[in-house]
Amino acid sequence: MSFPTLLWLGLPSISANATSTVAIWPGTLGSIWGFRRELAQTGAKMKMLAIACLAGGGTGALLLRVTPPSLFDHLVPFLILFATVLFTVQAPIQAKLRERSSRPVSTGIWMPGAAVLLFLVAVYGGYFGAGSSIMMLSALSALGMTDILQMTALTSFYSLCINGVAALIFISAGMVYWPYVLPMAIAAMIGGYGAAGIARKIGRTAVRRFVMGVGFTISAVMLVRTF
Repeated sequence: MSFPTLLWLGLPSISANATSTVAIWPGTLGSIWGFRRELAQTGAKMKMLAIACLAGGGTGALLLRVTPPSLFDHLVPFLILFATVLFTVQAPIQAKLRERSSRPVSTGIWMPGAAVLLFLVAVYGGYFGAGSSIMMLSALSALGMTDILQMTALTSFYSLCINGVAALIFISAGMVYWPYVLPMAIAAMIGGYGAAGIARKIGRTAVRRFVMGVGFTISAVMLVRTF
């Protein structure tokens, strides 16, 4: 929501993306604290995959620096729509895969594949932070996770890494509009912590529906705005 809000306030799309990334980064701290119980329940191997997220986030941020603004404007609605569609269809696909085979996945094969997948998602996140949370939730589901609250906790942890390294690159390149950063950062920290309690109260199904609703709504608005 922060990205389209900055667009409506008059910022160019690339500056809005960079400013949003920097401003909402503190919110991941609040979210991690709010989901600390769920994060503690995840395995150490999943947390180690944050290394791939750091590398991917930096790569995506560097790609954004060399993207022409006109091209980025046309890519934005499709980037959000792609992430939302992927999140929508992953649940039935995952169920079909579990029906076909219940055999455990070999860790030796699974870890490199998971690292590559999260690296690619992190490239997306470093390039376009507005849709990265939906994309990360989809990736975690593809890796076999089913608990939306644990998935959200890990997404916050990975976002801390992705947005952190991307923010450093955006700041060094002078791509951030600073007057909006402080109020957004404060709101993001409060919202990141408060949303964790709300998510537990309304339940997993409601959280999933909310994510899909936000994604489709924003992509539709951006399509109309762009074309």
